Amino acid sequence: MTETTKTHVILLACGSFNPITKGHIQMFERARDYLHKTGRFIVIGGIISPVHDSYGKQGLVSSRHRLTMCQLAVQSSDWIRVDPWECYQDTWQTTCSVLEHHRDLMKRVTGCILSNVNTPSLTPVIGQPQNESPQPIYQNNNLSNKPTAAKLLGKVGESLSRICCVRPPMERFTFVDENANLGTVMRYEEIELRILLLCGSDLLESFCIPGLWNEADMEVIVGDFGIVVVPRDAADTDQIMNHSSILRKYKNNILVVKDDVNHPMSVVSSTKSRLALQHGDGHVVDYLSQPVIDYILKSQLYLNASG
Repeated sequence: MTETTKTHVILLACGSFNPITKGHIQMFERARDYLHKTGRFIVIGGIISPVHDSYGKQGLVSSRHRLTMCQLAVQSSDWIRVDPWECYQDTWQTTCSVLEHHRDLMKRVTGCILSNVNTPSLTPVIGQPQNESPQPIYQNNNLSNKPTAAKLLGKVGESLSRICCVRPPMERFTFVDENANLGTVMRYEEIELRILLLCGSDLLESFCIPGLWNEADMEVIVGDFGIVVVPRDAADTDQIMNHSSILRKYKNNILVVKDDVNHPMSVVSSTKSRLALQHGDGHVVDYLSQPVIDYILKSQLYLNASG
């Protein structure tokens, strides 16, 4: 497959990130490596979307802190970014709503039409030339420090030059966010672009708990978008999927990362990192990056059992 015929993917992870751990970042890296090795996908970006404060989870610190910690955790990454949209809403948003938001955002910004994993869209991802410039999603007058937009497949030029974006290593890709100030988007090539939910096998297991998830949301998440699962503690994902009729129905939309790495839950677990902080355990460096640890200590977070 050529690069223009491969499916272009943005990985989206939703969660508390309370705090974000090294394991969370490793999930992105492992998922990207695996998808590239399949020869079917090119991962052009990753999005971390922390949950709204009203989620109500015990010990959940303010989204102001969680967003900052996430930003510190990815500050050296050239392809993963933190998205504040979910935190900035009036109330808690479902995972389905967050996926739909990013799908709609990509449509508004680039004319993107997303397609299913195994049923490529016949509609071009890049929209037709438009006579009217779309309204900015968020108006930001401070454009002097904005990076110049990269080209999408090497051909999108100055028409996207004012988009605030995060650029992966490959210069030809544009990765946009909600600070976009848009001009006319021209049609150049047809590519297939998808947003896939990135999760651990624990989230996959939660789909099997009766009444925990809205079934209509599950249909959209797995059927319309698709998910990438990074197994934890050598979980048997096939057995998990057999416990849910919806997971069985859309089994081909579930991509399980298969590599030689056994992903222990402790590496990802925010709970274990909080306990390590409360007990002054030096092994906290195994869970959290140093900039995140420094911020936690400076802000006096997680130093008691209540968070």
